[in-house]
Amino acid sequence: METNKVAAAFLRLVTIMDELREQCPWDRKQTVETLRPLTIEETYELADAITEGDWKGIKEEIGDVMLHMVFYAKIGAEQGKFTLEEALQGISDKLVSRHPHIYGDVKVKDEEEVKQNWEKLKLKEGKTSVLGGVPVSLPAVVKATRLQEKAKQVGFEWDEREQVWDKVKEEMDELQEAVAIKGQAEIEEEFGDLLFSLVNYARFLQIDAENALERTNKKFISRFTRMEQQATRDGKSLADMSLAEMDAIWNSIKKQNPGT
Repeated sequence: METNKVAAAFLRLVTIMDELREQCPWDRKQTVETLRPLTIEETYELADAITEGDWKGIKEEIGDVMLHMVFYAKIGAEQGKFTLEEALQGISDKLVSRHPHIYGDVKVKDEEEVKQNWEKLKLKEGKTSVLGGVPVSLPAVVKATRLQEKAKQVGFEWDEREQVWDKVKEEMDELQEAVAIKGQAEIEEEFGDLLFSLVNYARFLQIDAENALERTNKKFISRFTRMEQQATRDGKSLADMSLAEMDAIWNSIKKQNPGT
C-alpha cells in the first residue's frame, strides 16, 4: 500500500535524525534557537519554489522543512518536553475535532462555512480572540491578509468588491491630504491604511497580495538586470546614463518580454 511506503520513508527520516543527533558534531550542537533562523530560510525557499511553480523545488523544500520538524521533535523529546508521537497525535486530534462535518454530524454548504466553524471551534477551545493565532513576526502583507480573513469569519467583511475599491480610493485621498498638510507620522499612518485596504481588495479579487508583490519584485529584478546588461553591451554604465536613456532601455525590454 502507498500508506506503508510513506510510513517507511518517514520512519527512515526519523531513524537518520536519531543517528545524526548521536554521531554528527554539528547536529549534536543544534538547539531550537539555532534552528529557528534556518527553518525560516527553508520556509522562504519553499515559498519561492511555489511562486515559481517549480514542482521539483517544492518537493525538495518540503523534505527540508520536514527534516526541521523532525529535528525539533527530537530535541523536544531529549529535553522531556514532548515526543514526535505526541505532536503527530495532537495535530490529528485537532483536525478531527475541527472537522465535525467530516467526523461528526455537522452539515456545511461550502468552504466558507467550514472556515466559520473552524474559528468558532477555536474560541470554544479557549482562544480569547478571533484574531488569535496570527504570528506576531509574520511579514506585514501576509499578516494583513490573515487578519482580514479571520475577521471575515465573524461577518466583519464588505459585501461587494466595489465597496472595497471605494475604500481604497478613500484611503488614497486621505494619504494625499496627509502629504499636503500633515507630518511624517500621519503620512506613514495613512500609507499603512492604504496598503491594508489594497490587501483587502486583493482578497476580493482572489489574489494573494504577498505572492503578487513578490512576482513583481522578481520581474523588476529580471528587467533591471537585463537593463544593466544592455548598458554594458552598449559600453555604458547606468550611473552615467540619464533617466530618459535608462527608461528607453527599460521600455524596450518590456516590449521584448512583456511578462517577465
